[in-house]
Order: sequence, then structure tokens, then C-alpha cells
Amino acid sequence: MLPKIENIAKNAGDIILKYYNSIETDINIKSDGSPVTEADLKAEKFILSELEKNFCYPIVSEETPIVYAKRKKWEKYWLVDPLDGTENFIKKNKEFTVNIALIENNFPVLGIVYAPVMNLMYTGIINNGSKKNGITIYNNSKRKHLIAADSLHNSTNETKNFLLINNISEVLRIGSSLKLCSLAEGLIDVYPRFNGTKEWDTAAAHIICKEAGCKILDVKTKDELIYNKKSIKNNHFIASRNNLSFL
Repeated sequence: MLPKIENIAKNAGDIILKYYNSIETDINIKSDGSPVTEADLKAEKFILSELEKNFCYPIVSEETPIVYAKRKKWEKYWLVDPLDGTENFIKKNKEFTVNIALIENNFPVLGIVYAPVMNLMYTGIINNGSKKNGITIYNNSKRKHLIAADSLHNSTNETKNFLLINNISEVLRIGSSLKLCSLAEGLIDVYPRFNGTKEWDTAAAHIICKEAGCKILDVKTKDELIYNKKSIKNNHFIASRNNLSFL
């Protein structure tokens, strides 16, 4: 299964790159205020077509959400963000990704995060570890001087307070799901997120982090982030190495 999904993500990335390298980009604004481009839509169309052709599981995608009444009893389904980090894509910042996750019983069991401009392919499979471009990654850092990740465009005062309270002065500003992937490979130690993300933003990178010795805890429930909720919005969360505690 994994090689097929990697190939789908790679080909979707190639579609996105054609738009990324063009002079102009058509931009529309969705009802939630977020941007969407032709690249988002074309990549999604390709990914959904390929998943439907090769697998029997239903699909939820950022540009094609499914109402809870229809999906609430799904035990296994694909969760897709065809272009995570659209703002970065629009600004010609290379830190955007293709995210494809397989959800089973409310948790991701397979995830792929592909950054086409950077040619980075992160993968994670439950009980089978995580890889970056085919090489195993694991965050076994014991670093005392902690390094955090923060959003390029969506930082908050709550995040600044978190960093201050925990005496974290080194912060890397990283786009899209690459923040979580950076955690998985040990480049950072913690990523607090105190504003809006959706399930498709985190699912693929979640299993990559989990298989690489990290955790993503819901600030409200204090438990692991879960999926296929009535609301597709994530609660605020803190992602970190397993050997750190912030809640």
C-alpha cells in the first residue's frame, strides 16, 4: 500500500509544482476565510481519483468535506489535505505539503507528508516506524535547551506565553505539516498550537510523529488528538517528544 500512496502524493506534488512555477496564481477565498487555488483543486481531484481507483475506503478531503451524519460510523477512511500551507504556496514559499492519512477507529494508522519543492517524503505506519526519504527517523533527543516550532503566519499570544513560561527562547518558524515532521526527526522538541487547525492538517504528520517517539496531546482532554469527530476542527494541542510533559 505505502508505495502506491507515495506515488500518488508525488504525482499530486508534480501537479502543484506546475502552478507554483507559473507567473500568476488564481486565488479564491472560502467561507472560513482561508484561500484556495486551482492547484489545491487539481491536486485534490487527482488524489481522490487515484485513491478511489486503488482502494475501497471512503475519503474526506479539505476541499470535499463529508457531513458527520454520513461519516460518523466509518471505521476506516482516507483523510486528505491536497495542499497544506496554501498561504506559503501563494507567497512562493517552499514549505507546503501534500498530506494523505489513513484513519482507523479515530486514529491515523498511515501517513504521508510530501513537500514537492523540497523533494521531502515523510512516511509513518503504525508499528512500523517513520521515515524521511526512505531513512528511518526517531526523536530520541535529551536536549535540555528546548527548541520549539511556531507557525509562519498564525502565531498567537498564547503561544508566546507558553514559550515564556517554559523558558524556550529558540523558535523555528516553519510552514504547514513540516512543523510536526521536524519534531519527528528531532530538529525541534515541542510544537504548541493554540489556534485553528482541522483534522486533515494534522492526521498524516500525527502518525509520523507517533512512530518517531513523539506525541500530540489535546489541551482540553489531555489525551491524544482524535479524528472523525463531529466537528472537523482540532482542539488546541501540544506536540512534543514523549519524554517531555507540558500538560
